[in-house]
Amino acid sequence: MSTPRVGIIGIGQSAFRAKRDDASYPDLVREAVVPAMADCGLGFDQIDAVVYSLSPDSMVGIGNAERLGVDAVGARNKRFLRINTGGATGISSVAAAYYHIASGVCDTVLTAGADKVGECGDSQTVLNKIWDPTYERQLPLGTINMLAMSAVRYMHKYGMTQEDMARVTVKNRYHASLNPNAHLRRETTIEEVLASRMISWPVKLMDCCPQSSGGGAMVLASERFIREHKLDAVWITGLGHCSETYYLGDRMGRGYMADHADAFALGQSFKRSYKMAGITDPAKQVHVAELYAPFSNTEFHSIEAAGLAGLGRSPAMLREGQFTLGATTPVNMSGGTLCTNAIAVTAMIRVAEVALQVWGRAGAHQVKGARVGIASGNGGDHQFFGTMVLEA
Repeated sequence: MSTPRVGIIGIGQSAFRAKRDDASYPDLVREAVVPAMADCGLGFDQIDAVVYSLSPDSMVGIGNAERLGVDAVGARNKRFLRINTGGATGISSVAAAYYHIASGVCDTVLTAGADKVGECGDSQTVLNKIWDPTYERQLPLGTINMLAMSAVRYMHKYGMTQEDMARVTVKNRYHASLNPNAHLRRETTIEEVLASRMISWPVKLMDCCPQSSGGGAMVLASERFIREHKLDAVWITGLGHCSETYYLGDRMGRGYMADHADAFALGQSFKRSYKMAGITDPAKQVHVAELYAPFSNTEFHSIEAAGLAGLGRSPAMLREGQFTLGATTPVNMSGGTLCTNAIAVTAMIRVAEVALQVWGRAGAHQVKGARVGIASGNGGDHQFFGTMVLEA
């Protein structure tokens, strides 16, 4: 039996900034929900359920923080589900909304959320809890040094250089300069990236994503509802999730199960999405990609896990001009996570930006002729992943 088609009919996002002292979490999510609802032309009485995308209470600073957002998203007396899967939260929320509809339970679902990462205090005390409690938590690990170790392994295995990492930042900053919603929009140079402060070798300050504040929202609907109401839509034709062990020792050292350089589980997730969408050669069939890459080095193994380049090939391809505006398959045309990172909605914005691309509504960073796009989200200690294929 074929799965009923689910479409995206409305998109909204705030302009992302370092801080929004003038807005609470409900204010920020409302800034995204209002344009998303206007985009599809529906009223809240036509929404069957709401999936709320939000960081852990310990990062928000309020217990049961989703309760603050119920009225802001029009969820009173509706089905209401809060999602948190770390950096993958946004794409997991879109997936949950999709399954509400594909299962036949709902015709329309709103998914929305917001984050104020730079205002949550010491997030390290929260992030340190995601590693193995016996062997790794006491080190302590953090998201930066955990992915710096991934960079070192990728360097050793494939010959990536710090200049290659800097090229990712230069590319994404250029793309972000064309996106009015991006947080970091100033263009930069390889020399400036290399001269920035070392954080955890070889990751430097400008190799890192920012702490952003902002909101995102999307409205999904069944094909029947879309046809009956004569709405325009972008279709979710494939999606998948895959996880691997949270013990980093299983990805490095003797007898590792999956190499920390290669994002193995992300690759498996993309394979599931591609199978569902009928994509057999992503390098030729995918027109645009928004890949969750919070550090410059992680974009390389995300590109390779997505099947847009062979293992170890993406740095050389970037040097040759691939993955940029005007190339065969541009990556992170919005500037990506490296330029905007409001964690609870970052992966949702990856989906939203791909939807805008294949819809032909991405503005100055539009990829000409884009009809098929992919998005991804990463959560935990680079441990669980979500992926999607979208088509016009």
